[in-house]
Amino acid sequence: MAKYLLKLYVTGHTPRAAVAIDNLRRICEDDLGGRYDLEIIDVLKHPQLAEDEKVLATPTLIKSLPPPLRRVIGDLSDKEKVLLGLDVRAGLNVEGDEE
Repeated sequence: MAKYLLKLYVTGHTPRAAVAIDNLRRICEDDLGGRYDLEIIDVLKHPQLAEDEKVLATPTLIKSLPPPLRRVIGDLSDKEKVLLGLDVRAGLNVEGDEE
């Protein structure tokens, strides 16, 4: 099974950033089962990293591995939308998952 490389870009220690981080950690633990590396990047501290990735809004989640590169913008509160947006559902065998 592939390992997921995820980067979450946030702006400071705001409530919106905290919600996105909590939601993403929960999704990763529930659905990726340890098969992920997560990096949280504060664009206020590392603006060049955000510019290099062309991050225009935060929170932005980028999945760089496995290909293809995928992005999800927002607080990541809709778990199914996040999994579909990151193309994670395609790699999982989940009973009862409807397309």
